[in-house]
Amino acid sequence: MIESEGPGAIYLSEYLLELNEGAGFLSGLNREDLAKVRKSGTRSVVAKGDGLFFQGDPHTGVWVVESGRIRTFYTGPSGREITLAYWTPGHFVGGPEVFGRGRHIWSADALDDSELLFLSGMSIRTLVREIPDVAVSVIQGLIAKGKCYSALIQMLGTRSVAERLEQFLVILADTHGRHENGAILIDRAITYEQLASIVGATRQWVTQSLDRLQREGVLKISRKEIAIYHIERLSESE
Repeated sequence: MIESEGPGAIYLSEYLLELNEGAGFLSGLNREDLAKVRKSGTRSVVAKGDGLFFQGDPHTGVWVVESGRIRTFYTGPSGREITLAYWTPGHFVGGPEVFGRGRHIWSADALDDSELLFLSGMSIRTLVREIPDVAVSVIQGLIAKGKCYSALIQMLGTRSVAERLEQFLVILADTHGRHENGAILIDRAITYEQLASIVGATRQWVTQSLDRLQREGVLKISRKEIAIYHIERLSESE
């Protein structure tokens, strides 16, 4: 059973309300059709840190996240990585070739121990022919993915690295933050290396930038959490 609670997907975007579009990949199906889809798939378990698929591998189908978190990322010729998104329960990964053709143009690994439902390209092709609502689900899922990667391209192409870092902190505050004593508290589930990979910077630059924001009193970072005191300062560049 797909978990429905908890923070949603995260990726660089100017549009906070669209961050979790696509989380209900199979939610539009009735009980009978959902049972048929699940019967067509196979359960897959991926341990934290393990790869799910790799750049250049042949497409074989898609994985629906049922628990845990999956990261998608691209690796350049130099070996440098940029994180594309963190996907949470209800989303699928492995596209855009949902019918299992071509090769993966990015990779995916598990941020947590994760459970997934694998649907082969052949199974999806059969399902969309037999169940119209599955075809609608696939189209809506691909639309959500298209919006995600379009938003990422816009951020990378029109925002400075500093603006991308500040916007990502706003996203974390919106999706993972809780208000307490005049501050927005975010549990430290992300490392400086991960931040650097998301915003397209080095770890050293991220460290220096966060230190500057701490000196300015905008936020404070401890081992356990990020406390944001002046979210409006991070939103000024929007």
